[in-house]
Amino acid sequence: MGRNGTVMLNLGGLIEVEKYRYVYLMFFLVLFVLILCSNCIIICLIWIHRNLHEPMYIFIAALSLNTLLFSTVIYPKLLVDILSHQQRISYSACLVQLFFFYSLGASDVMLLLAMSYDRYVSICRPLQYASTMSTTTVSVFLALSWFVPACLLSVTVVIQSQQKICSLKLGGFFCNALIVNIYCMLPTFLTVWILISLSMIAICPVLFIFFTYFKIFMVAYRSHGEVRKKVVDTCLPHLLVLMATVCLMVVDIIVGLLESVLPKNMQLVLTLQTVVYNPLFNPIIYGVKMKEIQKHIKKMLRCNHVRISKTQVE
Repeated sequence: MGRNGTVMLNLGGLIEVEKYRYVYLMFFLVLFVLILCSNCIIICLIWIHRNLHEPMYIFIAALSLNTLLFSTVIYPKLLVDILSHQQRISYSACLVQLFFFYSLGASDVMLLLAMSYDRYVSICRPLQYASTMSTTTVSVFLALSWFVPACLLSVTVVIQSQQKICSLKLGGFFCNALIVNIYCMLPTFLTVWILISLSMIAICPVLFIFFTYFKIFMVAYRSHGEVRKKVVDTCLPHLLVLMATVCLMVVDIIVGLLESVLPKNMQLVLTLQTVVYNPLFNPIIYGVKMKEIQKHIKKMLRCNHVRISKTQVE
């Protein structure tokens, strides 16, 4: 218990914090700065340049914004914990972190769903693209991408908050699926609700995305070289991000189910993937693989180089 009867949970995910405190601090601080800078660059480039004001790039900017919010939920608290003698979090704050972690994670999947539909219409029904992917359609996709996961996760968190706690030790270094292990027992209806939510915001969207890209590649296979080039240039980055997202979802589930079996070192490494890989991987993929974004990044770097050269001459 903390002050005023607040329930405090002990976070045990980091190994030998006292010994490796400054290694952890530098590692996560550098990561956080890189994540902020890389995603902010993607968002600013898309915001500034009018030729990037297209549905595909708007969804990429939304994905980068999502990543910024996702990282802000995890890293600042993690850095404070590393500098503290005890890694602790209040139960209410843990539920809030849990809500944003999974809500924003599910929003990533929903945004990737919107991207796959955008690519499907662009490649398979090009004559209908302008009317189908209108500003209203894009706005609806963006709203649903955040609203649906938030609604489903809010119900989950409210139900969880009513459950009896039997343990104050949380195996991770932030609040994720491992939180189920602190409860005396989970009621059947909560388990069913979690499975329904998982199906709605993860399993079904991912299956639909794979089906969409299957249709796209079938069209590309039957078409000439220009269409195939367009598919590779615009769909490959989305597929890479999707595969990474799916893998990390599976990793998170595995860590939650096998906490008692996994060695602590392996558990730490696997958990790190969920907060390190995608936030850095996404902007790098889109910055390198999307030619229009890559072109603006190179132009920005050239301008900065010229300014530095002029400053040195003066």
